[in-house]
Amino acid sequence: MLNKDTYYYIDGLQSERLYTRFLTLEDISQWSAFFDSKIATEFTKDFGPITSEEKGKIWIEKQLNRYAENRYGLQAIILKSNGKLIGQCGLLHQIVNGKDELEVGYHFLPEYWGNSYAPEAAKTFMEFAKTHNLSDSITSLIAINNLRSQRVAEKNGLQREPQTTWMDKEIYVYRKAF
Repeated sequence: MLNKDTYYYIDGLQSERLYTRFLTLEDISQWSAFFDSKIATEFTKDFGPITSEEKGKIWIEKQLNRYAENRYGLQAIILKSNGKLIGQCGLLHQIVNGKDELEVGYHFLPEYWGNSYAPEAAKTFMEFAKTHNLSDSITSLIAINNLRSQRVAEKNGLQREPQTTWMDKEIYVYRKAF
């Protein structure tokens, strides 16, 4: 259960190779490259026939709104070695089957896949949620065919629950109790 009375969210989280920061409108041009990849966006929302830049703007603005509304939000994941934005990860308040859930979500630019950055970033946010008692569990909502994201969840000890429908998509809820 999501503990709405203990909302707390910061950036500047660090792991061995990564650090986080809140997204800004200046990130739109860098993040737009994500939408140039069909494989990266295979399981994301279809924004229709607009430019990658427009998709990046919508995506970033959604996170900024989440911050403002105390619904957490994805943060920029920065590689310590070179300061590059390589992806996004963070906590998300979701409602699944009528129940408030705290999700750890992640999206990375494809050129950084295969380096275990997603599990490292997700683990950092999971530890933050646990340390600050934000929920009694953490979830990841993953499309049933998104095997890469399922592996990330499993690497971090989340267990697959039964398939469900969420936002008109067939998903698995992966969960780890704290």
